[in-house]
Amino acid sequence: MKITYDEAKQLSTLKDRGLNFADAGQIFSGTHFTQENDRYDYPEQRFQTYGHINERMVMIAWTPTRDGIWIISMRKCNEREQKAFATRLG
Repeated sequence: MKITYDEAKQLSTLKDRGLNFADAGQIFSGTHFTQENDRYDYPEQRFQTYGHINERMVMIAWTPTRDGIWIISMRKCNEREQKAFATRLG
């Protein structure tokens, strides 16, 4: 799967949150949970995937592309999300 993103947003996320979009493949190669994000009428189909990067639970927002995915954002999960993620995996 090809993972693409806006380089300026990736650098901002790395600086502000210590998360690198280039590491997103770790989420998909490990245990993860994906749900569609339909809270708003976005111009494209969006998803949220919860998983781990370097043993830290994170959430990425993304949209499918012809060749893979385009990362919209990435952030660390809060405690509530960490508990919900664990529950969904059983």
